[in-house]
Amino acid sequence: MSMPTTTIAGRPLEVNEEGFLTHPDDWTEDLGVELARLIGIELTEAHWVPIRFLRTDHAAMGETPTLRRVSTQTGIDVKTLFGLFPKKPAKKMAYVAGLPKPKGCV
Repeated sequence: MSMPTTTIAGRPLEVNEEGFLTHPDDWTEDLGVELARLIGIELTEAHWVPIRFLRTDHAAMGETPTLRRVSTQTGIDVKTLFGLFPKKPAKKMAYVAGLPKPKGCV
């Protein structure tokens, strides 16, 4: 079964049924900017701290970190993460970072 392909920032990319990248290695920071724009977020330096942490942690651990892990490891409180990525911060951070959504995230 093949995954849907979408074009983002002029590049064809494989995504799952929810629009998450299926190949995290396809991600670039430019693509992250475009993914954020698609969900109504304009990235600031404050957004890049958790996004870069997600990328590094995913590469090391083999799975997308949870919201609690992002908060404890980066020192950014959960309320701030909700401010940066409103409503569903764990899911939105993973989406923008080009990673699968975290386990237990609906």
